[in-house]
Amino acid sequence: MPFPDPVPSDPCPCGTGAAAAACCGRWHAGPQHLQAPDAPTLMRSRYCAYVLGLSDYLMATWHPHTRPLSLELDPKLHWLGLEVRRHASQDEHHATVEFVARSKLGSRASRLHECSRFERIDRHWFYLDGEIFRSLVVRPISNERPSGPTARPWR
Repeated sequence: MPFPDPVPSDPCPCGTGAAAAACCGRWHAGPQHLQAPDAPTLMRSRYCAYVLGLSDYLMATWHPHTRPLSLELDPKLHWLGLEVRRHASQDEHHATVEFVARSKLGSRASRLHECSRFERIDRHWFYLDGEIFRSLVVRPISNERPSGPTARPWR
Protein backbone atom coordinates (compact mmCIF):
# COMPACT_ATOMS: atom_id res chain seq x y z
CA MET A 1 0.00 0.00 0.00
CA PRO A 2 1.55 3.38 -0.99
CA PHE A 3 1.64 6.45 1.24
CA PRO A 4 -1.60 8.47 1.23
CA ASP A 5 -1.84 11.50 -1.04
CA PRO A 6 -2.53 14.60 1.04
CA VAL A 7 -5.81 16.38 0.35
CA PRO A 8 -5.48 20.03 1.46
CA SER A 9 -9.00 20.21 2.90
CA ASP A 10 -8.74 16.94 4.87
CA PRO A 11 -8.04 17.17 8.61
CA CYS A 12 -4.34 17.24 9.37
CA PRO A 13 -2.95 13.87 10.51
CA CYS A 14 -1.34 15.59 13.53
CA GLY A 15 -4.73 15.71 15.23
CA THR A 16 -5.33 19.45 15.64
CA GLY A 17 -8.54 19.27 13.61
CA ALA A 18 -7.33 21.99 11.23
CA ALA A 19 -7.23 21.43 7.48
CA ALA A 20 -3.96 19.79 6.41
CA ALA A 21 -2.94 22.66 4.11
CA ALA A 22 -3.44 25.27 6.86
CA CYS A 23 -1.77 23.10 9.51
CA CYS A 24 1.34 20.98 8.86
CA GLY A 25 1.08 21.08 5.08
CA ARG A 26 2.32 24.66 4.97
CA TRP A 27 5.63 23.57 6.54
CA HIS A 28 6.04 20.67 4.07
CA ALA A 29 5.87 22.82 0.90
CA GLY A 30 5.18 26.32 -0.34
CA PRO A 31 6.29 29.73 0.93
CA GLN A 32 6.53 28.58 4.58
CA HIS A 33 8.48 25.39 3.75
CA LEU A 34 10.77 24.37 6.66
CA GLN A 35 9.72 27.38 8.75
CA ALA A 36 7.84 25.80 11.67
CA PRO A 37 7.81 28.54 14.32
CA ASP A 38 8.49 26.34 17.36
CA ALA A 39 9.43 22.83 18.45
CA PRO A 40 5.87 21.50 19.04
CA THR A 41 4.84 22.64 15.56
CA LEU A 42 7.92 21.03 14.02
CA MET A 43 7.21 17.80 15.93
CA ARG A 44 3.63 17.68 14.63
CA SER A 45 4.80 18.42 11.08
CA ARG A 46 7.39 15.62 11.32
CA TYR A 47 4.70 13.18 12.49
CA CYS A 48 2.63 14.17 9.44
CA ALA A 49 5.68 13.67 7.24
CA TYR A 50 5.94 10.09 8.53
CA VAL A 51 2.22 9.56 7.81
CA LEU A 52 2.58 10.94 4.28
CA GLY A 53 5.98 9.38 3.47
CA LEU A 54 7.80 12.72 3.13
CA SER A 55 11.31 11.46 3.81
CA ASP A 56 12.93 14.57 2.24
CA TYR A 57 11.14 16.78 4.77
CA LEU A 58 12.18 14.51 7.63
CA MET A 59 15.81 14.64 6.54
CA ALA A 60 15.70 18.43 6.06
CA THR A 61 14.33 18.94 9.59
CA TRP A 62 16.77 16.53 11.26
CA HIS A 63 19.70 18.19 13.04
CA PRO A 64 22.88 18.01 10.90
CA HIS A 65 24.85 16.40 13.77
CA THR A 66 22.40 13.51 14.29
CA ARG A 67 20.80 13.14 10.84
CA PRO A 68 21.14 9.64 9.34
CA LEU A 69 22.75 9.28 5.93
CA SER A 70 19.46 8.03 4.48
CA LEU A 71 15.92 7.28 5.57
CA GLU A 72 13.61 4.66 4.12
CA LEU A 73 10.00 4.72 5.28
CA ASP A 74 7.84 1.61 5.20
CA PRO A 75 4.62 2.34 3.25
CA LYS A 76 3.00 -0.64 5.02
CA LEU A 77 3.34 1.10 8.39
CA HIS A 78 0.04 2.88 9.08
CA TRP A 79 0.18 5.74 11.60
CA LEU A 80 -2.96 5.87 13.77
CA GLY A 81 -2.62 8.99 15.86
CA LEU A 82 -0.49 11.46 17.77
CA GLU A 83 -0.82 12.71 21.33
CA VAL A 84 1.46 15.57 22.37
CA ARG A 85 1.73 15.21 26.14
CA ARG A 86 3.87 18.22 27.00
CA HIS A 87 6.45 20.61 25.65
CA ALA A 88 8.97 22.89 27.32
CA SER A 89 11.43 25.52 26.17
CA GLN A 90 14.82 25.46 27.84
CA ASP A 91 15.80 28.76 26.14
CA GLU A 92 15.10 30.42 22.79
CA HIS A 93 17.17 27.79 20.95
CA HIS A 94 16.35 24.54 22.79
CA ALA A 95 13.07 22.75 23.53
CA THR A 96 11.61 19.33 24.29
CA VAL A 97 8.35 17.72 23.21
CA GLU A 98 6.96 14.57 24.81
CA PHE A 99 4.55 12.59 22.64
CA VAL A 100 2.97 9.23 21.99
CA ALA A 101 2.53 8.10 18.38
CA ARG A 102 0.46 5.02 17.60
CA SER A 103 0.97 2.87 14.54
CA LYS A 104 -0.02 -0.44 12.97
CA LEU A 105 1.99 -2.81 10.82
CA GLY A 106 -0.07 -5.72 9.55
CA SER A 107 -2.08 -6.93 12.52
CA ARG A 108 0.26 -5.51 15.17
CA ALA A 109 -0.28 -2.18 16.92
CA SER A 110 2.59 -0.19 18.38
CA ARG A 111 3.14 2.86 20.54
CA LEU A 112 6.17 5.11 20.49
CA HIS A 113 6.48 7.23 23.64
CA GLU A 114 9.35 9.69 23.27
CA CYS A 115 10.66 12.94 24.68
CA SER A 116 12.29 14.62 21.68
CA ARG A 117 14.90 17.36 21.85
CA PHE A 118 14.93 20.19 19.34
CA GLU A 119 17.43 22.91 18.53
CA ARG A 120 16.92 26.17 16.68
CA ILE A 121 19.67 27.16 14.25
CA ASP A 122 19.45 30.31 12.13
CA ARG A 123 15.68 30.74 12.68
CA HIS A 124 14.94 27.06 11.82
CA TRP A 125 14.01 24.31 14.27
CA PHE A 126 15.58 20.84 13.95
CA TYR A 127 14.89 17.49 15.59
CA LEU A 128 18.06 16.63 17.54
CA ASP A 129 17.32 13.31 19.26
CA GLY A 130 14.96 11.73 21.75
CA GLU A 131 14.63 9.58 24.83
CA ILE A 132 12.29 6.65 24.18
CA PHE A 133 10.19 5.70 27.20
CA ARG A 134 8.23 2.85 25.70
CA SER A 135 9.10 1.87 22.19
CA LEU A 136 7.00 -0.32 19.97
CA VAL A 137 4.94 -2.17 22.53
CA VAL A 138 3.48 -4.66 20.12
CA ARG A 139 0.20 -6.52 20.55
CA PRO A 140 -2.20 -8.16 18.13
CA ILE A 141 -5.09 -6.03 16.94
CA SER A 142 -7.60 -8.87 16.67
CA ASN A 143 -9.79 -9.93 19.59
CA GLU A 144 -8.38 -13.43 19.45
CA ARG A 145 -6.81 -14.67 22.65
CA PRO A 146 -3.55 -16.58 22.51
CA SER A 147 -3.75 -20.31 23.08
CA GLY A 148 -1.34 -23.06 23.91
CA PRO A 149 0.81 -24.00 26.91
CA THR A 150 2.84 -20.77 26.98
CA ALA A 151 0.00 -18.36 26.21
CA ARG A 152 -0.68 -15.39 28.46
CA PRO A 153 -3.54 -12.92 28.15
CA TRP A 154 -2.80 -9.66 26.34
CA ARG A 155 -2.44 -6.64 28.58
